[in-house]
Amino acid sequence: MKKTLLGTTALVTAGLIAGPALASDPLKVTVGGTVTAGFYIIDHDDFGATTFNDTAVKLVARNIDINAEGTLDNGMVAGVLATLSLTDDWNVFGQQNDARFRELFAYLEGGFGRFEIGGTDGAAFKMHYTSPWFVPGNGVDSPNILNINDTTTYGIRHSTFSLMAADANKVTYFTPRFAGFQLGLSYTPETTYNGPTANGLGVVANNTSIEDVMEVALNYAGSFGSVDLGVSGFYVTGDAPIVASDPEEWGLGLNLGLGGFTLGGAWYQSEDLGLPSTAFASATGLETETWTAGLSYATGPWTVGVAYLQTENTAAGGFSEEAKTWQTGGGYNLGSGVDIGLDLQMTDVELNGGAEYDSISGGLVLSVSF
Repeated sequence: MKKTLLGTTALVTAGLIAGPALASDPLKVTVGGTVTAGFYIIDHDDFGATTFNDTAVKLVARNIDINAEGTLDNGMVAGVLATLSLTDDWNVFGQQNDARFRELFAYLEGGFGRFEIGGTDGAAFKMHYTSPWFVPGNGVDSPNILNINDTTTYGIRHSTFSLMAADANKVTYFTPRFAGFQLGLSYTPETTYNGPTANGLGVVANNTSIEDVMEVALNYAGSFGSVDLGVSGFYVTGDAPIVASDPEEWGLGLNLGLGGFTLGGAWYQSEDLGLPSTAFASATGLETETWTAGLSYATGPWTVGVAYLQTENTAAGGFSEEAKTWQTGGGYNLGSGVDIGLDLQMTDVELNGGAEYDSISGGLVLSVSF
């Protein structure tokens, strides 16, 4: 114990870790988040004798953030971010109608860059660019609200973001941004271990989930005259010996801003990976390709736009299933984080073998950020 205390004291003196005596003031705690609610009229194809509701009220509160942050005497910024999800998380099946920590992690930031440890999205997710959101609280890429019933074999991927390690406990390092460029690296020991526990007792058995997930991401953010440019790319790989596969993900993203216009798009591909983070044997031959493109225009309190996302799963034996989603609409900012808007969606699903169904919906949306 004495050696441990001496070692800790040396690290504190060197400014590498933070002790209570280094903080000139207590960390400042803030609470914020977004609640999005919408009333939708829906026209969904029947499944034989099964019909679907033609109206729905959708209520989403995925991000209720509790953030504690402060600047230490040595100039470093330290903090904790806890994100509560109060309703269904679109990329975690079976998690609905409860309050849980979707993310909880600690971070340290300074001239060396930023270091994060805990349950949160990795570098590939956080550094990714994609098509713009223009409907309050909703978008075509990783939507909070989507009015379609999924009966596909491998799941409809509505996202170009990396989900292999999702919010699993991990360590992440972001370099300082240099000449517009930034590098991010993440490591997740295993993907089923997520969120806080009362203590750190116990270990997890090997070969029970995707393990040793490595993420490498690079992006660029800069301006050329009146044009704003954002470009991103990532590669993610893991190991799943329980099903004899090595799932992988790749992604590219682009944003261009000029005046009030934002043009954005992204491309994603994965192998041996189903939703949300399920490994399939390499012999299955499962590959998923997803791409999106969109254009938005903002002027004063108004924002309007149109976006498209298409995803296809292919597998051995000529297997193929596909989904295509269009979204258009916009919003009006009433002030103080309150936005009201119109959300129009159309999704068409083609199953393996040629069967097809679609859903068309329109909704009035209210989104409140605080």
